[in-house]
Amino acid sequence: MKKFELEYIIRTSPKVLFTRLNTADGLSQWFADDVNINNGIHTFVWEGIGQEAKKIKEKAGKFVRFQWLDQDDDSYFEFKLEIDDITSEVALIITDFAEEDEIEEAKLLWDSQVNSLMQLLGS
Repeated sequence: MKKFELEYIIRTSPKVLFTRLNTADGLSQWFADDVNINNGIHTFVWEGIGQEAKKIKEKAGKFVRFQWLDQDDDSYFEFKLEIDDITSEVALIITDFAEEDEIEEAKLLWDSQVNSLMQLLGS
């Protein structure tokens, strides 16, 4: 598995954006068809199929990191917010892992999902 990062400028307040990255309701509006949380385990549902992840790190308003339960390695996916001190632009930085030959496909999927997030936020 190879780590990669993507950065998107999102025109919204960090507080509004973080709610979309950190709550079941927020994530189900753009990231997955449905999100359920039970005993700290997040079940992300796409086309009727659930995949479980655990939130392994979080700093309120700054970042949230999840780890898929069906993966044996140290891979994770993370949403991190960075605010430019001068322009006040909000950058969403996504860190994820994929097999070398699947990275481009994974980046396209993230582009599509973040595009949905931007539409949701009117960004």
